[in-house]
Amino acid sequence: MRINRIQRLSGLVVMFLAMTAAAFAGVSISAPSPGATTGSPVHFVASASASAPISAMRIYVDNNSMYTVNASSLDTYVSLGNGGHDVVIVAWDTNGNPYRQEETITVSGSSGGGGGGGGSGVSISSPASGATVGSPVHVVASATFGGSVAAMRIYIDGNNMYTVNAGSIDTYVNAGTGSHDLAVVAWDNNGTAYKQEYNFTVGSSSGGGGGGGGSGSGVSISAPSSGATVSSPFTVTASASASTSISAMRIYLDGNDMYTVSSNQLNTSVSASSGTHDLAVVAWDSNGTAYKQEYNITVSGSGGGGGGGGGTPSGATTFWEIQQMSGWGSCTVCAGAGGSGPAASYWTSQGVGSPSLSGSSMQFHISGSTPYSDVLWWKDLTPNDNATNYKYDVDFYIANPQYSQALEFDVNVNVGNAGTYFIFGTQCDIDGGGQFDVWDTAGNRWVPTGAWCGRPSAYTWHHLTWEFTRTNSQATFIAVTLDGNKQYINYTFWGKGGSWPAINVAFQMDGDSNMDAYSVWLDNVTLSYW
Repeated sequence: MRINRIQRLSGLVVMFLAMTAAAFAGVSISAPSPGATTGSPVHFVASASASAPISAMRIYVDNNSMYTVNASSLDTYVSLGNGGHDVVIVAWDTNGNPYRQEETITVSGSSGGGGGGGGSGVSISSPASGATVGSPVHVVASATFGGSVAAMRIYIDGNNMYTVNAGSIDTYVNAGTGSHDLAVVAWDNNGTAYKQEYNFTVGSSSGGGGGGGGSGSGVSISAPSSGATVSSPFTVTASASASTSISAMRIYLDGNDMYTVSSNQLNTSVSASSGTHDLAVVAWDSNGTAYKQEYNITVSGSGGGGGGGGGTPSGATTFWEIQQMSGWGSCTVCAGAGGSGPAASYWTSQGVGSPSLSGSSMQFHISGSTPYSDVLWWKDLTPNDNATNYKYDVDFYIANPQYSQALEFDVNVNVGNAGTYFIFGTQCDIDGGGQFDVWDTAGNRWVPTGAWCGRPSAYTWHHLTWEFTRTNSQATFIAVTLDGNKQYINYTFWGKGGSWPAINVAFQMDGDSNMDAYSVWLDNVTLSYW
């Protein structure tokens, strides 16, 4: 049961700089053409073939991993800034062999609408073209074409803001004061894209949530109070009511999306720098009607709080110094693509006195002869089906970061009473763009977040905290804090069917093209849930 909780495409994080400069036969880029000047989002169409089946393809732009698909072809849109860009599309067969095609393109302005005729395409009903609105911006759109709608996505100024696997969108998106380019793209099940795009202007913050509700409808923030002075992190407590059921609530701080919950009430901690801040809580009912309360608060100093993220409640269950516990599991083949990757050589050592912060760290070592081999370790802990919030905190030390393709820090949860399991999979894609990726459990894919992790410096301790939450059907990656720098993720994915209560923390090391040996030490490994 351990392996089927942790199988995933961990081996698909190969950076093109580790490959030779010549283009391999096997990848064909149909769009855009080499040297083309195109608008954004850029329409990418490519296919790959080899003597063995193609297991995955990935788009890299300027060394950054932008899109991955577990298929032998891709057809998608990627938002890029104006100017010249280096594009590499890499494909891997089931034996792990890479194939590659590279070209340069230039982006200038926005692209034209996606295909489809006869009234087919995307229709944006809010905001209107050229309208002046407040922020967060209420975006309402729908898509209609011959087949079913696989997904829709909102882009503002070329930035991916919101994605939904449905034929309609009704959500709020933050945007700064001034003129903005709004594009909504939809894809059918064949990968064909449809698009509507125009400009709008943000004048100020939007007013209270839209009507529809009788007396008593709306959002009530009970903490902190309007004008209050608080320390960071501070607790935000709010509730919402309407004539129809509340489907979600969201906290905005200075226009930034901080926390989302699928409930009519929330109680969480938010971190903020010293100074005056605009706090807004927005709620949506099941009809998509929005309700909002907003006012200013002042943050003075720091109230401590663990891990650089939201505070851990006093009643939380916490497992301390997990690296000192016995019974760690491990595997190498299961850590690769599809749970059947190449084998690496590996070992661990517990009770290491140096390097260490606690006096007892755990050393993890990987080497081997097959390029891009991986190793996964995990420690099973006592589960609690009633827990919905998780905080994974760890210190790590790496001697040779130049030999690491990626490092994964995961929490795997099976919720027995809900019949659902979630992989809170995260990786610092060190040689694939230096950003954090998160795992889409139902979609079986890595999703780049744009959150920076870079290449961890050698021979020094780094502090990492991940915060997660879940419902009975969906998992949300709230935020990551690396060396005191907190970045909000707020990506939500569906879980999969599972029947037994279980929870574990996991750590994975990915080898490079030469399988150069390297070690990582973990210390103060902590998991809290509540």
